[in-house]
Amino acid sequence: MSDLVVPTDVGLFCPAGGFYIDPWQPVERSIVTHAHADHARPGSQKYLCAADGLHVLRTRLGADAAIEAVEYGQALAFDGVTVSLHPAGHVLGSAQVRIEHRGEVWVVSGDYKVATDRTCAGFAPLRCHTFITESTFGLPIYRWPPEAAVWDEINRWWRGNADAGQCSLIYAYALGKAQRVLSGVDGSLGPIYCHGAVERLNADYRASGIELPPTVYVGNVTDTKTFRTALVVAPPSARGTPWLRRFGDFASGFASGWMQLRGARRRRSVERGFVLSDHADWPGLTEAIAATGAERVLVTHGATGSMVRWLSEQGLRAEAIATRFEGEQDESPDPVADRIGTEEP
Repeated sequence: MSDLVVPTDVGLFCPAGGFYIDPWQPVERSIVTHAHADHARPGSQKYLCAADGLHVLRTRLGADAAIEAVEYGQALAFDGVTVSLHPAGHVLGSAQVRIEHRGEVWVVSGDYKVATDRTCAGFAPLRCHTFITESTFGLPIYRWPPEAAVWDEINRWWRGNADAGQCSLIYAYALGKAQRVLSGVDGSLGPIYCHGAVERLNADYRASGIELPPTVYVGNVTDTKTFRTALVVAPPSARGTPWLRRFGDFASGFASGWMQLRGARRRRSVERGFVLSDHADWPGLTEAIAATGAERVLVTHGATGSMVRWLSEQGLRAEAIATRFEGEQDESPDPVADRIGTEEP
């Protein structure tokens, strides 16, 4: 039996169904796992996404893109191939693509995490014969702390800065990470201001039914003294730009899974690192793969070699497949900020 999904120069392709999954060049029919720029590229004739992600995908692709949105679990037929989208737990609207044809079931996971997240639907394990998994953090050293401990750490940092009359500026990727940070901070500690790229996507999250604390676009702040007790959420693309001058003396932090590594905070030129990722850590990856019951696992993005070796040792048929974008591309630089435009200095 031929493979249901094959890698091509354009992206992952299902020959039997005539569609691509997260293609990086324009195609006739694109199924999008989520709206990060390494997965949602402009120019295709038709797009399919999960309904939860429609607002953010529209922001990513523009008003003219032909986007069809379906509910999680809703089955569609493409030339005899049955396709459905299921929660991936990565960011709002992220989906795994389940593909069934002549009794064979494949699942393309996109990016995913198994940890709880109040800003998106939780990861749903799917039984399949072949599972295509990411491995951004596919090494045993990556093990995320409990989410509650991260919120406590961020809130203590903000409170201490506010008591000292110093602005707290945290870098978080505009789509997904920023909203997850906002969902966990204590809004009673002071005002919360956001970079324009973040605030635009906050609106998309609220329009999708996600509760976030009150936030204000930085450009609308008239009393700069309020920055002294504020939390400011900005994308990494704002680092080192004139946009930062308005805050005077500020403390900087960065929310990312990479903060678990020694030296990552120094390389990012920030004072504090908060270990918070929208990708699965090592236990999450191995748990998710085992839950599929798949006999064959194709590995993409990140530490593919290590993950393939480990899976092979567990008796699974495992191999790596290459994609144009490798690693946590949605986290560096921030494409939404570039698309919306830079703010005034």
